[in-house]
This record gives sequence, C-alpha cells and structure tokens, in this order.
Amino acid sequence: MAILSEYVRAAMSDAVFKQLENSTFFGEVPDCTGVWANEDSIEDCRRVLQEVLEEWIVLKLRDHDALPLLSGMT
Repeated sequence: MAILSEYVRAAMSDAVFKQLENSTFFGEVPDCTGVWANEDSIEDCRRVLQEVLEEWIVLKLRDHDALPLLSGMT
C-alpha cells in the first residue's frame, strides 16, 4: 500500500489550484484527465480533489488502464 500512498502524494504535489471569480476554489491534477474539484474553501478543494484522485486510481486499476507517469512513478 505504500506505493499507492506515494503515487497519491506525487499526484497531489502536481495539483494546481486557483480561485475563481465566484470565490470558489478549483483544483485539478493536470496529468490525470478528469480529476478535478470545485469547493468553497481551498482546504475542502484539496480534500475533495484527493478523494476524486483516489477513486480515479481505483477505476483505472479495475479497468487495467495505464496510470500516468508522475514523479517517475506509474
């Protein structure tokens, strides 16, 4: 399981966050297509983004889809 935690950490370190005009926060992991979150606070955005990322990884593994290379990890 440590490798999964390391992969999640690598992906989250690549995450990009910005505050939108409506004062909400948008976050995404650019190399993980479809992994994004939009929340009222940066903390909630980061938390939800990690949850979305973890679910995305599980689906990729279930479907035998390749994971993107992140910080030298796949």
